[in-house]
Amino acid sequence: MNFSPELMALARYLAGEFDNQAQAMAEPAWYVHLHLWQRPLPIPLFKDSITLFVEQANALTPDQPYRQRMMQLYSSAETTERLHVQYYMLKDLKAVQGGGRHAEKLRQLTPEQLEFLPGCRLDVTCEPLTANTYHFKANLPENTRCCFTYQNQTLQIDLGFEAMANEFLSYDKGINPQTGQATWGALLGPFRFVKRIDFASELSI
Repeated sequence: MNFSPELMALARYLAGEFDNQAQAMAEPAWYVHLHLWQRPLPIPLFKDSITLFVEQANALTPDQPYRQRMMQLYSSAETTERLHVQYYMLKDLKAVQGGGRHAEKLRQLTPEQLEFLPGCRLDVTCEPLTANTYHFKANLPENTRCCFTYQNQTLQIDLGFEAMANEFLSYDKGINPQTGQATWGALLGPFRFVKRIDFASELSI
């Protein structure tokens, strides 16, 4: 597949197993120790894009991962240098729970098993640091709300992240749709994840 160098770098930076152990130890009152998996799919689901399966778990219960979702990385139709990340929900979460650690659970996924989330698309800016390294920042477009229904509840999430070669900063926050107030997540600043295991070799690029 003919992907831009920026898109390939973003995918490589995101693909891996991460944790925020140092942050949680330094500020235990504010940050839970989490594991985060962002795993490339064994079989691509969408043309001209890269898809990652994402889930996380409390470090005390790594065998009980939650917040499963999909990230589709792709270049803008106008220019390959402009990047986007589109989020999807999985219709059957139990079928893929644990897929971050066990990639074989993701082999049977098809596009029909994903639910497109309108408004849950990030615009990604790319700052070159050297000839082959970048600093990516991803945010929701201004005046955009990422809302969806889960278990008969309307949920809203303020999505955002930064990605570097071995570090991932998550700004995700849960928002009360009625009040607009943040209720969980990166309330006092980003969760700072460090890559522990690299999954970049699993990318089909």
